[in-house]
Amino acid sequence: MNNKTGRIYKGVGGLYFVETASGVVQCRARGKFRLEKITPMIGDIAEVAPTEAGEGYIVEILPRKNFFLRPPVSNLDKLVIIASAAPPVTDYFLIDRMAAVAINKGIEPIIVINKCDLNHADMLYETYRLAGLKTVRASAETGEGRAELLAALEGVISAFSGNSGVGKSSLLNMIAPRTNAEVGGLNEKIGRGRHTTRHVELFRLENGAIVADTPGFSSFDSGEADKITTEELEHCFPEFESYLGECRYTGCAHIKDAGCAVLAALKAGKIAKKRHESYCKMYDVAKSIKPWENKG
Repeated sequence: MNNKTGRIYKGVGGLYFVETASGVVQCRARGKFRLEKITPMIGDIAEVAPTEAGEGYIVEILPRKNFFLRPPVSNLDKLVIIASAAPPVTDYFLIDRMAAVAINKGIEPIIVINKCDLNHADMLYETYRLAGLKTVRASAETGEGRAELLAALEGVISAFSGNSGVGKSSLLNMIAPRTNAEVGGLNEKIGRGRHTTRHVELFRLENGAIVADTPGFSSFDSGEADKITTEELEHCFPEFESYLGECRYTGCAHIKDAGCAVLAALKAGKIAKKRHESYCKMYDVAKSIKPWENKG
C-alpha cells in the first residue's frame, strides 16, 4: 500500500488516529521515534504506512511550525485566551504571559472576555484593544460574542486557554452545541459540564474551524514564558512595534532608559500601563535567558 499523509487528531494509549484524504488510519508510531526521543503530537502532520483494515504505522512527522509540551499539541494558528472581569477575575499578567508565548511561537492570540453579562469589562477590553490584539466580549449565558468568535476561528486550528473558573468549557459548548455527529473523521462533539476527557483531541466545528480540546490547558506550561529572550520579548507586545528602533539608544530595554520611544508612548496613553508592567516583569526573567538556550 502507498503511504498516506494526514493530521493526527487524537492519541490514546499509544494509538494515534490520523485523518487522511481517504479516511482515518489508526496508527502506532515506529520504534525509531522512541530512539530519537520524538513523541507524536495532536496536530502533527504525519506520513503513515497503512497495513490493513484501516490500521498502519506513523513513519514520519513533518516539521512543526510550533508546539507545546504540556499539553502536547502542535501546529496551532490561534490561541484563545479566556479572561473575565467577574469572579474569578483574571490577572492581567496571566493574560499577557500567555499572549506573549503565543506570539513568540507564531500563534495569534485572541482575547475573549467571558461573563460580560455580569461585568462588561470596559477596562479589560480597552487594554487589549489598545494593544492591537483581537478582543471579543462574550457570555456563555446569553450567547453574546458567539458569531464573532466563530468568525475569528473559521478555517484555522486553535486551542482554548484560561484560568480555572472563567468558563472555558461553557464557551466551547456555546460555539459547538452537543452533537454525536462526526465530520471528516473528526468527532464534532464537545461534552457539557465537567471535563472527563483525558487526552488531547481535535474537533471540527460546523464552519470548518478546528479546536484542540485540551484537558489541563488551563494556563499551559507556564515555563514556556521563561524561554523568551529580551531580544524576542519586545516583539511579543504588538503595541511596541511602531516605536522599536525609535529609541535614543540601541538596545534600549524600554524600562527606564532616557529617550525611550516606548516609554514616551506609555506616557502619552498609547500603551496601557498594565501591559507595560507585565513587560517589565517578563523582562526581569528574560535577562537570564540566552538566545540559544531553552529553544525547541
